[in-house]
Amino acid sequence: MPLTRKAYRAALLHSLADPAEVGIEASYEYFEDGLLVVENGQISAIGHARDLLPTLAVDIEVTHYPDALITPGLIDTHIHLPQTGMVGAYGEQLLDWLNTYTFPCESQFADKAHADAVADIFVKELLRNGTTTALVFGSVHPQSVNSFFEVAQKLDLRMIAGKVMMDRNAPDYLIDTAESSYTESKALIERWHGKGRLHYAVTPRFAPTSTPEQLALAGQLLGEYPDLYMQTHISENLQEVQWVKELFPERKGYLDVYDHYQLLGERSVFAHGVHLCDDECARLAETGSAIAFCPTSNFFLGSGLFNLPMAERHKVHVGLGTDVGGGTSFSLLQTLNEAYKVMQLQGARLSPFKSLYLATLGGARALRLEDKIGTLQPGSDADFLVLDYNATPLLGYRLKQAKDIAERLFVLMTLGDDRTVAQTYAAGKLVHQR
Repeated sequence: MPLTRKAYRAALLHSLADPAEVGIEASYEYFEDGLLVVENGQISAIGHARDLLPTLAVDIEVTHYPDALITPGLIDTHIHLPQTGMVGAYGEQLLDWLNTYTFPCESQFADKAHADAVADIFVKELLRNGTTTALVFGSVHPQSVNSFFEVAQKLDLRMIAGKVMMDRNAPDYLIDTAESSYTESKALIERWHGKGRLHYAVTPRFAPTSTPEQLALAGQLLGEYPDLYMQTHISENLQEVQWVKELFPERKGYLDVYDHYQLLGERSVFAHGVHLCDDECARLAETGSAIAFCPTSNFFLGSGLFNLPMAERHKVHVGLGTDVGGGTSFSLLQTLNEAYKVMQLQGARLSPFKSLYLATLGGARALRLEDKIGTLQPGSDADFLVLDYNATPLLGYRLKQAKDIAERLFVLMTLGDDRTVAQTYAAGKLVHQR
């Protein structure tokens, strides 16, 4: 394979650590006029353009973006592929919303042609919004995952997905059995896990829609394949928390249900966690499990406000999730706009550098992929974005008033959306051009 080497010149910004642990100043690296050097799909150098340009071979192509910011690709730690067609559905809270909109929409994925068409739209939307890695729920149908991975593999994307396991408390047309969910998941794992940059996630929808037998088999799969992911929902809505108590009276709480079936661990990501208590956060931290913070969805479904300061106190890994279709935008920039408001409503602050961390390195750490994605460090996969400072007239005007990179970053996260993403690169290849 011929050596491919390219360089990109622009303002460069990436996270180095969690600001909650090291303070803001030590948490990021910024080059006003930077150079990013990419070789064979990986980043080989980052630094000031003035230092690196003289070191480049004469034949290296340098692409210059004079009025733009390059950041790592964004990481979405919770999103639903089959809900693409019902995003922005009106007027329900979680449990009614599932029955009224979600389940009928997901039933269409019994048809592979439908699954193929939606997977194509879904991946294009992710890339258009600068998301280069996502942790994705399929439907209960294995073809939803096959369709998604087929598209992701062609583009050499780093993606994680799983078939939903759901054997009770859902319409008859949408349930599997404990045994079939185990067998179908296993076949998908054998086909896709570790193929290229793809990973598989064992995916019980949430405790109320799985029997104890199904949860036990989900735990068994994790034991059989030690580097698998596990994704599910937890403590999103108060009615749901109460329902779990009624269904599992023998367990001491919602998290304890999952704990009992051995579903906690270093690659386990629990979406929402709006109504967790201190003990549950401590247990998540102890097991290395992570939370996907989904502010847009939590507002839209009236679920509540995620307590990020509590998660920080316990040192729980937290990533950011759009949670489409409960969330109303594929854009993690827009999701950060909402995250800021969630903190404001609790009398807390969310600095733009913490936001950057949540959408990049924080998500990578939640997924245990920080050696591969989430930063622009040499040795990382060359998954990065070009954010256009002049994407809209208002954005261009507002950024001219910005005094420093902190203000510029905050404005990008408040006014920015899919239009701001001029280009998206995955493994060094251009996968979206606005």
